[in-house]
Order: sequence, then structure tokens, then C-alpha cells
Amino acid sequence: MTTEAQISLAGRRVMSQRPPKSAAIEIQTVVSRSDRDAFVRFPWKIYTDDPCWVPPLLLERKEFIDSRKHPFYLHGEARQMLARRDGEVVGRIQVSDDPRYNAERGGNVGCFGLFECIDDSQVAAALLDAAAAWLVERGRSQMMGPIDYSTNYACGLLIDGFHTPPRVMMNHNPPYYADLLEEWELSKVQDMSCWWFDDLVEKLRRWQGKVERIAARGGVTIRPMRRKDFDAEMQRVKAVYHNAWQESWGFVSMTDAELGHFGHFLAEFVDPEMLLLAEVKGQPAGVALTLPDLNEAIGPLDGRLTRWGLPTGYLKFRARLKKIKVCRLFVLGVTKEFRRRGVAELLILRTLDHGLNQLHYTGAELGWTLKDNHAISSTIEAAGGTRYKTYRIYEKPIG
Repeated sequence: MTTEAQISLAGRRVMSQRPPKSAAIEIQTVVSRSDRDAFVRFPWKIYTDDPCWVPPLLLERKEFIDSRKHPFYLHGEARQMLARRDGEVVGRIQVSDDPRYNAERGGNVGCFGLFECIDDSQVAAALLDAAAAWLVERGRSQMMGPIDYSTNYACGLLIDGFHTPPRVMMNHNPPYYADLLEEWELSKVQDMSCWWFDDLVEKLRRWQGKVERIAARGGVTIRPMRRKDFDAEMQRVKAVYHNAWQESWGFVSMTDAELGHFGHFLAEFVDPEMLLLAEVKGQPAGVALTLPDLNEAIGPLDGRLTRWGLPTGYLKFRARLKKIKVCRLFVLGVTKEFRRRGVAELLILRTLDHGLNQLHYTGAELGWTLKDNHAISSTIEAAGGTRYKTYRIYEKPIG
């Protein structure tokens, strides 16, 4: 039987078929509508034969890189670039500069993300060289990624777990991307883990009573976020989020504009019973935010919500939302003063209980978590989670 390690090795070495290097590579900044279209459509060329890839919605991807619509551009700067050979698009990259991150972390770092490339180290190097040059012009001395704007968005290169589809707001890539980045002398700075929960009935039965007793002794209560007071609830989430993660690697605080943008998404697509706040004597102590895996509804649309001017894709998307079977617990945090009191365990328990018994989910992803955060890893393992994917962040001095 082929192991996961063998699959990864095959993807990085055996399956790699580098095209002959011929014409010069031209790097162009995305400026026109046709450039933007080429940028968002290029992944279709890379993933045609990948059964796990989920085609993103073209409209959403265009808005994600639109400086007039994305809240990152209110405090940061970014550029999208295309690599062309003989007029054909052969790669793409985004480079971003977040002054808030450097002010909060005391660094001098810029990021690259949205990296897609044919299996050609010359093309990858040209893209990364161009991204680094853009950052050097702005005085940055380090480049880190893949990171789409900041760690508050999708980030990390998948280095194991290629045999399963990406869940909502998570990256997916061919195994050979690691070779391309490492050949440019990028080195690992951080690994992140994703966890899988299945057999939810047995997990709930096995530890529900124990967790409830621990939480009761600590005076912990769990409640869903209130729809009628959603803006104020999001501020409570923000307070917990900043308290819980501010000392973690890569953390950067969210602006109110980013929080509002994210809150609008939650309010539209997420059952409020899956947006949980933990409190101790009325004081916010923890948060768990869980999304339905929208990729299950998006995947069959091939990127389109409309065809021939009709909203056929949109109607299919709304219908499929009711049939989603997997969720992603993507924020799980406990404030420093209330750790080791059963708060995280109780949040996971309530999430899985509602997901199983009311929404009829059959599986759940939790992630990501920092691989060297042994405390949260132990909590997740005790709750029945299994580590099943690893994402890697790279860095390199520039200039």
C-alpha cells in the first residue's frame, strides 16, 4: 500500500517533469482587467489533473486582490505579478507589505503569497526575484511566505496531506512547490498543523461527562454569539483573539475594517450556534468559530456563479449549502488568565455536539495550529483530533 510519505516524494521528484528552458521570462505587474483575469484563472492550468483541488469562485478571487474592496489596502500595500514565456502565463505571485506587522513585531519583513507556478525553477526564481526586489525598494530586508497579506488570511505551503481536499479558506498546492521555493534558498521558519475529527459519536460519548465536570468547577459558560448585537459580539471576539494570540509567532492584530469584513462573511454563511463565546462570571474567556466547508458547495461550480447571464451557479451553490457534511473549526482561543480550566475542551465539545446532532456533519477540521504549540496540541489530541496536514512558512533575507 502506498504511504503518504511515498505520495509526497513522488510528487516532488518522480512526477516532476520540468519543461525545457527556452525563451526569456517576462514578469509583469497586474494592472489591466485582462491581467487580473489571467491572474485569477491561472490555477486552472496547474490543477487540471489534481482530484483534490477545489476551483475557487472567480468573483471572490477578483475581489480578494482588488485594492478598492479588500480592507488590507487601508493600511498595507500589495502587488500581483504574472510570469510570461512566449506570451503564455506560466506563473503568478503576490507580494505585500504590512507596516502594522513590522510595527507590532519589531521586524522588517514583507510577504509573498498566491504563488502558483509550472514545474520550472527558472520561472519560480523570476517570480520570487521580482517580489523580493519590490520589497527591497520599500526598505524591507526579509521575505516570508506563502502568506496572503498576513497570517489573518490563508497562508502556508502544504507539505503533507496532499491526498485530501483543502477545506474552506485553506491552501492547496502540488508537492513540487516545496522544491521550487527551497531551490531559491528559502528556509523553514514555522510549521502549522491541521487536525481531523471523525467518528464524532464515539468522541462525544467518551469525554463529554469529564469535560462538563471540569468546566462546571471553573464556572465556565458557553453561549452562541448574539445576532442582534453582532458588531459588539465581534469586538468581544477581537478582544479574546488578541489576548490569546498576541504572543504567538506571526500574530498581527486585525483592524476594525478587517474585522467588519470578516464579520459580514460569518453573519451570512455560519449558523450562530457554531460561533461560540466562553465566559467566566460574564468575562470573555474563549472563542470558537466554526465554518461549514463551503468548498463542498463551491467545488462543482468550476469557479462560476453565472452562465450566459443567468445565476445558475449561484442557485446551485445555495442549494448545496444545505448538504455540506464537513466543517472547519478555524478559530479556537482561550485568554491567558483562563487557560487549563477546561475552556478549550468545552468549546470543542459544544461545537462537535451541535455539528453532529443538529447540522449532521460527519467530519471536522481544526486548524491551523503552530506545530510547536505543545499545549494546544495536547488538548486537541485529548479531544480526539488527529494531525493530518502540515503547512510550512518559509523566509529568506533579501537585499
